[in-house]
Amino acid sequence: MVWEETTWTYEALDRAANRIAHSIPKASGTADQPVVLLIEQGAPLVAAILGILKTGRPYVPLETTHLPGYVAGVVEESGSRLILTDEAGGRLAGESDPSADTIRIDRILAGGGADARVDRAVSPDAPAYIYYTSGSTGRPKGVIDTHRNVLHNVMRYTNSLGIDRDDRLTLLQSPSFSGAVSSLFGALLNGAAVFPWDVRRTGATELGAWLVRHRITIYHSVPALFRHAVAGAEAFPDLRLVRLEGDQMSRRDWGVFHQRFPSGCVLVNGLGATECGLVRQYFIDAAMPPAEGLVPVGYPVEDMEVEVVDESGHQVEAGQVGTIAVRSRYLATGYRGRPDLTARAFTEDPGETGMRTYRTGDLGRFRADNCLELLGRSDTRRKIRGHWIDLADVEAALLGAPGVREAAVRASEDLPGHARLVAYIVPEGPEPPSEGDLRTYLSPRLNPAALPSAFVVLMKLPLTQHGKLDRDALPAPVPSVPASGPELSRPDIAYLRDCAATVLDLPASAVADDQSLIALGIDSLGALRMAHRIRTDLGLSISVATIIESPSLHALAATIALTPAGSAEVLLRSERS
Repeated sequence: MVWEETTWTYEALDRAANRIAHSIPKASGTADQPVVLLIEQGAPLVAAILGILKTGRPYVPLETTHLPGYVAGVVEESGSRLILTDEAGGRLAGESDPSADTIRIDRILAGGGADARVDRAVSPDAPAYIYYTSGSTGRPKGVIDTHRNVLHNVMRYTNSLGIDRDDRLTLLQSPSFSGAVSSLFGALLNGAAVFPWDVRRTGATELGAWLVRHRITIYHSVPALFRHAVAGAEAFPDLRLVRLEGDQMSRRDWGVFHQRFPSGCVLVNGLGATECGLVRQYFIDAAMPPAEGLVPVGYPVEDMEVEVVDESGHQVEAGQVGTIAVRSRYLATGYRGRPDLTARAFTEDPGETGMRTYRTGDLGRFRADNCLELLGRSDTRRKIRGHWIDLADVEAALLGAPGVREAAVRASEDLPGHARLVAYIVPEGPEPPSEGDLRTYLSPRLNPAALPSAFVVLMKLPLTQHGKLDRDALPAPVPSVPASGPELSRPDIAYLRDCAATVLDLPASAVADDQSLIALGIDSLGALRMAHRIRTDLGLSISVATIIESPSLHALAATIALTPAGSAEVLLRSERS
């Protein structure tokens, strides 16, 4: 293991882990109580994990950047009375739970001490770790997994990727992200070298050069971090595998891989979760040009069956969208202290002892050849004007548009019961593509209901602490309303046609510029929705009566052109006015 340009041999790592293990029995707590880790990414963290496992206890990894209240909640939830820290985590441990015992491993490692081998028999079904969710949507839940399942998960990766002692693997995941398990133990259980990199502390600017300098052969991260890594070097001659998991990979990532990586390198888009480990993989070599649409997560791995099911738990046909469910003997035990959540997410198979099914909460669909496509969490499927729209499909289409480097889509409900889509793009260059160009590109590729009603240009997309897209942090579109009247943006015929088509659930081609909106079917509610969208997008207030009374889109555009800047005209006029 190489950390901060210092090489730790397997013998040195084992001695460090033994010193930590010898210090743990002196602390409070029973022999099977979890031990919380508040240690920054690096070799000492790896030694602490191994030291805890040597004692037979499970470890609970947290971040040194967590808030004290969150740490205190996890310490209580997990039942731990012991926290292992370093200098960065020591103060946080004291602020979070002063009653818990704290051990500073940096002092143990610096001071030496007993490093004799620790021999303790551990059952394959004993808990190995508890990984907690962020708790952003409620009470944090801890996923418990066993030694047997961890070993089986590493076996799946070893067999599918051909990991051996000559490989050099990255360890880029933050301590509390379960993706670190396969990177860490995928290296250590195969006699390979592992290279930690603390993204939060060091940043990603030099990551690409670091990969080249250390001759990394297997790279693993979420797609967003991969994009930063690629920007940091011209070529990666030693990489044989690029493994992307944890979030949606895009066709743009595929294209970059195709251009920048050696012909013998393979890109692997995978699907896994803390509750089940690796379940699907899709292998891409340099000879495969980027395909249209979503990049799939691929085909089965050993002993992990995947189904796509409806709300009743019945399998849906190929091409239909449903919830991804994983059936296996190697699923996580469940959620610590949450039998209600465990019962909802995990079900026993009555026909086969030991077999269970985990409903992931992710949406997916099978292609005709049993290749799986991941569409995201269940809340990324929204009903827009009577049509179910998968945001992943809209994002995939946007990423194919010229001038778009990154894209995200969010459903916004400006009026109760009336959702619209807002697209967010990060441009390739200094000049973003125009809204008109984007609409022209998307129109033949998407259902009219899936066309975004607004486009927002961002310098970068917001990410969670683990590098995934933070859809909740996408800003609301803010209409640009210049102070001077002549510069105020006015809707053209194409914009109004799109508004009317959206309200009427018609293709834009079915809305004639010279036809009465009432004749087309616009009523007072439809006019209200049009007026609301014009105000939201352009900062113009226009009344429902003006929309309904206009004999055509041409006439409406002319009326709006004469509307004074900053007009305070009300949206709804009373019958008596």
